[in-house]
Amino acid sequence: MRLPKALEKVIESFEKLPGIGPKTAQRLAFYLLHVPQSDLDEFGENLRNLKNQTVLCSICFNIGESDPCFICQDPARDNSTICIVEDALDLLAIERSGKYKGAYHVLHGVIDPLNSIGPDDIYLPQLLSRISGNQLKIREIILATNPTMEGEATALYIVRELGKGKKDSNGVRITRIGRGLPIGSDIEYADEVTIERALEGRREY
Repeated sequence: MRLPKALEKVIESFEKLPGIGPKTAQRLAFYLLHVPQSDLDEFGENLRNLKNQTVLCSICFNIGESDPCFICQDPARDNSTICIVEDALDLLAIERSGKYKGAYHVLHGVIDPLNSIGPDDIYLPQLLSRISGNQLKIREIILATNPTMEGEATALYIVRELGKGKKDSNGVRITRIGRGLPIGSDIEYADEVTIERALEGRREY
């Protein structure tokens, strides 16, 4: 059976999304055929605005509506602590826990040689520059990359580049998020209690 061209294109677009297979893409596309046109127009407008009305924060590289983002603009934040996460979903998960009031740095990925992703392909150089430019103000760096092989490799790279052991001469602590998170899991899927325990159980790195 040959599908209408417009329907085929929607199915192909859905298939490009992560975690969406051919059958799921077909179900979603056929579902949209029964949605009122006004809802489809709103959906399309929201997609168009997704990139146009969002920016990367020039300080922490979080996704927001303004630069700096709402977290970096918050005077109540403790900027002496920086929590390093892989992506903005991890930041949101930690924020939901309500137990962390420091600053962030979003890498937007991890070092993954098998997929040709090196340190310069994510926001690692910007992190190192940010830390070196604020050493006198920073008291703690929390490594909150996911407990996967790539996440651990990225954490080790950061420690090596900073040239620090447990504490450097300026008293900056480098800690690793606690093992409240199972090995191989992603922070974005963790519940608030698990993240709270992981933050409380962080250790020197």
